[in-house]
Amino acid sequence: QVQLVESGGGLVEAGGSLRLSCAASGIIFGRYVMGWYRQAPGKQRELVAAITSDSTSNYADSVKGRFTISRDSSKATAYLQMKSLEPEDTAVYYCNARQFLGGLSNYWGQGTQVTVSS
Repeated sequence: QVQLVESGGGLVEAGGSLRLSCAASGIIFGRYVMGWYRQAPGKQRELVAAITSDSTSNYADSVKGRFTISRDSSKATAYLQMKSLEPEDTAVYYCNARQFLGGLSNYWGQGTQVTVSS
């Protein structure tokens, strides 16, 4: 069974930091692009950051310079280090694993709530 298990969400004050983790199982981790998405109440889900197997990454403009995505192949885990958090970052954050070789495979975690208070 494919599983993406997220952790690290919670309540933090504006200006603070949080580190999200996404532990993957049931997939060949190195074949997947890992990504973080978020969805705020009443808003569309948006891509926050993504990272390929060779550690090429990209970020949404709203988080560039504040968030860092990384991956650890030995742990089959993706991370999102968030700093200088703002109330606008409040959302449910979802881990995503996606690969296209041999056909599309697309998996989602259950989501973890990040709330940034002012």
